[in-house]
Amino acid sequence: MTYVIAQPCIDVLDRACVEECPVDCIYEGERMLYIHPDECVDCGACEPVCPVEAIYYEDDLPTEFTPYLQDNADFFFDTLPDRDEPLGSPGGAAKLGPLRVDTPLVAAQPPQA
Repeated sequence: MTYVIAQPCIDVLDRACVEECPVDCIYEGERMLYIHPDECVDCGACEPVCPVEAIYYEDDLPTEFTPYLQDNADFFFDTLPDRDEPLGSPGGAAKLGPLRVDTPLVAAQPPQA
């Protein structure tokens, strides 16, 4: 099981969750943050600091955000635009910095106010 970042994070990128994460498993895309499903240790430190309540434990993910479970994994294990190969498991977000790419699901969303 893992934590998932859902639609309320799009265009917010608050990063409080990144600062709270003890294992550096929250990566920054262009418009949203993504939790690496293999690097997350399910500690839950990120969830209460999210100002828009976008982070959910996989089993608690509301139905309307179900597509974001696969979407978070796709960010790491699918080839995305401007990326020749999947990101995989780089072992920490800090060394990579912002990745300036999003999954098709996130990229297709209208701008969030």
